[in-house]
Amino acid sequence: MPWILLLLLVLPIGKAQAPKAMVLEATAYTSSVRETDATPFVTATGMRTRLGVLAVSRDLLKVLPFGTQVRLRDLGTVYGRGKGQFDPLFRGLVFVVADVMHPRMREKVDVWLPDRATALRFGRRLVHLEVVAYPGGRKP
Repeated sequence: MPWILLLLLVLPIGKAQAPKAMVLEATAYTSSVRETDATPFVTATGMRTRLGVLAVSRDLLKVLPFGTQVRLRDLGTVYGRGKGQFDPLFRGLVFVVADVMHPRMREKVDVWLPDRATALRFGRRLVHLEVVAYPGGRKP
């Protein structure tokens, strides 16, 4: 009987599957020094900022590593208003995880937008995130 317990401890346990879809709180950011670091137009991966760049909180990097491609659907503000308002902007756009948020953030994503007015209008929203492909083209 003790050898069974030892065998269970030694055998590799399968890697947990990353979720294919999830609902997360989202905010927006721009390439402003007050919102980023000293290199506001360069992401953590070295990619240039553009529409389609997504930053994730550090805890999500385990399930959404840099290079993950996702689609977003706007579920409205965290207060239940404006559902779908940003869907025309997101339609047909594949976002790529290329940046990381401040360490204090947890279970959140940050969408890069070209201007502050649009980012402020975006506010805090819920988004449905669907993984299209993981780094290296691996499908979910």
